[in-house]
Parts: sequence; structure tokens; C-alpha cells
Amino acid sequence: MTSALLSRAAKPLLFLLCLAPLAWLVYAAATNQLGANPAEALIRRLGDWTLRGLWLTLTITPLRELTGLAALARFRRMLGVFSFAYASLHLLAYGWLDMGLEMADIAQDIAKRPFILMGFTAWLLMLPLAATSFNRAIKALGAKRWQVLHKAVYAVAVIGLMHFIWMRAGKNNFIEPAVYGALLALLLGWRLVRALRQRPR
Repeated sequence: MTSALLSRAAKPLLFLLCLAPLAWLVYAAATNQLGANPAEALIRRLGDWTLRGLWLTLTITPLRELTGLAALARFRRMLGVFSFAYASLHLLAYGWLDMGLEMADIAQDIAKRPFILMGFTAWLLMLPLAATSFNRAIKALGAKRWQVLHKAVYAVAVIGLMHFIWMRAGKNNFIEPAVYGALLALLLGWRLVRALRQRPR
């Protein structure tokens, strides 16, 4: 397994897998397969893939430690960058398809609707993480500062989940947010237990 994860083909394969949902959405939009309201479907599905990417990114560390497959760490950064890319497309689709790129209307909507504010806040927090996702940024910041900065991903995940919950609250549909919430609680709970065990007595 380790040799497969370290192979030259592993990262290009992951890259293609991360692009696959976007390719499907583009195809579905071009062939009118997004339902009666294609704009809303596109916005929501891009948001769904943002959360899935974030949750997969957070899964890498516990999966690496539980399986002993240290090579999994080399995929974490790519998953994080793709999460930001899907979040940016989600925001662009909202601003373009839903608001017609009217900046004044978008600003009013962000201020008026809490779930939009939460989503925009999560994107703003992701921005510096994506901007410092390359090796030169790590060297410039220093490893410790870089690690502290990138702990903001936990806040991004919580705020993103709040955005999702409030968005679904309008339709009283909490099943999917509950699944995401349970998975996030598990991922963050594992980190909390590990941190407590590593504290000096």
C-alpha cells in the first residue's frame, strides 16, 4: 500500500478524482440534467463538494495514524486546495447565477441572511490557507507559524457546517447536516483525545 501511495501516478490520479465532480456538473449543466432549477442545483452541489473535500482533508491525519500509512500525508494539501477551489466556485455560482454579480445586492444579502454570512466567513478563512499552501510559504512563515495558521481549518469546518445547517433549516431538512455534524464531531473529538493524551503530566 505504501508503495502505491508513493508512486508517481498517485497524485495525478487524486487530481483527476478531485476534478471528476466538477466535470460531471459541467456536463450535467450542458445537457440539462440538473433538474427544474439548475442554478440552485449547481450552487448546492458545489457547496456539497466543498464540505466533502474539507472532511476528507480532516480525515487524512487520523487515517494516517490509525493505519500507519505515513504516505497519506502527501495528499492532504491537494485535498485542501481542491476544497478551496470548490468553495470559490460555490461562491462564484451564488454571486453570478443567484445575484447576477450585483456587488451591492450581494453585500446586502450577506448582511441580511446569517447562513450566507457564515458561508462567506468560511471562504474568507480558507483564503489565507490556500494562499500559503505551497512550500515557499511554509519556508517564509516557518513551520510552527504555518501549522498554527492552518489550524484555522477546524474553524472553517465548524462555520461551514453552520452554513449548511442554516441553509437546510428553511426546508426543515436536517438529516444530511446531522451526518456531516456527526462525522465532524468524530474527527475533532479524535484530535481532542490525542491532544489530551500528548499533554505532559
